[in-house]
Amino acid sequence: MPDSPPPSGSAEREIADFLAAHPDLRTVEAFIFDLCGTPMGKRCPVEDLPKLFDEGLQMCAAACLLDVTGASADPLGYGFSDGDPDADAVALPGSLQPVPWAARPTAQVMLQLVRPEPGRAPVWFEPREVLRGVAEAFRRDLDLTPVVAVELEFFLIDPARDEGGAPRLPLSPVTGRPHRANQVYGMQKLAEFDAVLAAIEEACAAQGVPAGAASAEYAPGQFEINLRHVADPVVAADHACLLRRIVKNVARSKGYDATFMSKPYPNQSGSGLHIHLSLQDGAGANLFDEARDPQDQALRRAIAGLQATMAEAMALFAPNLNAYRRFAPDQFTPVTRDWGYDNRSTAFRVPSARGAGRRIEHRVAGADANPYLVTAAVLAGVRHGLQSELEPTAPADGNAGASVDAALPFTLWRALDALERAEILPALIGADYLKAYHAVKAAELDDFLAAPSPREYEWYL
Repeated sequence: MPDSPPPSGSAEREIADFLAAHPDLRTVEAFIFDLCGTPMGKRCPVEDLPKLFDEGLQMCAAACLLDVTGASADPLGYGFSDGDPDADAVALPGSLQPVPWAARPTAQVMLQLVRPEPGRAPVWFEPREVLRGVAEAFRRDLDLTPVVAVELEFFLIDPARDEGGAPRLPLSPVTGRPHRANQVYGMQKLAEFDAVLAAIEEACAAQGVPAGAASAEYAPGQFEINLRHVADPVVAADHACLLRRIVKNVARSKGYDATFMSKPYPNQSGSGLHIHLSLQDGAGANLFDEARDPQDQALRRAIAGLQATMAEAMALFAPNLNAYRRFAPDQFTPVTRDWGYDNRSTAFRVPSARGAGRRIEHRVAGADANPYLVTAAVLAGVRHGLQSELEPTAPADGNAGASVDAALPFTLWRALDALERAEILPALIGADYLKAYHAVKAAELDDFLAAPSPREYEWYL
């Protein structure tokens, strides 16, 4: 007699249902997202699925504290100093999904790092765990649920690079020539690259990533994909990280590369990561609904908190040297702390949606920032504004991006200094995590500056 079916909702049922739907499955890609938002993990045979959900596989705990090159800065003594011990990387329930772009039948599953027995406590410095803690404290202390959606901009580029390593424009599948037209909102641009965009949409659907509208952006080969709102900031950040993985892999399968680099072309617009945020009360009503709050008191306090924490959080919003090239006047990129109603030149925009859809759009972060950490910083700023009953500046009319606010840290070294001196974020995100992040990014900057650049040879040799 066959065994009775496993209980609904269990790991056994999730595995059984998945294998029934994908009987040819051969391998599983299991991963976390590290400090830089890079997926890191192992490829396992399908027979290891039950182990992944039960005891997990072993990974270096400090793997989620590596810099963008994969180097360890030994932050707070995690890495070299503690002997680089393992954690158990256990599958997250509900994250088992197919990998449509794989050459052979493959699945993927997201992992959570936990300490070995006793206790199985989560590894506190995993970025997803950092956001989970911030989101839980937000709900507990304010009795409000953040509703979040992420917009991501990216470039399709040619797999070949120029002689200096810079990206090349993608070849148009229609003309065979480099695509040079900006065509913001251009339907022809969408049609021209329909094969890769459609494959991205299909991969999102297969993996349960709720992709919405796709649009052509301001530069050649640049696009934006919106993700739908969810009443869980951690899940929203999951969606953003998974979307970046989908875009990169699907693009490669279609003969392109894709980059979320903030400013790959010096004379074109950059790519951003925008957070759309509203707040639900216990009855599911939007706290920012103008019918509920005609004076916008809650919305204004939330924006004031974002203004107060913007400088401290810049190193999270713009995590590398290139990210600061995006901040320039008249680029629809925030260069001040201004906010406004339906004004894209501001850092904090209140879109024209009304009622249940009323929200704040946080426009500061670059597309290469870590979605978990960006979302954590946004929630921290909103919480600070609400709890401290702050009042924002007057809403900006017209062009708020005509000139750069010199008081904001628009270089990586100034942003790291602002993070190190932060007075608000440590209590809301975690002082130790911000110290670890600072150590990693400061060491990454030192390593970057240690090697002469081509321009140094051009100018000084």
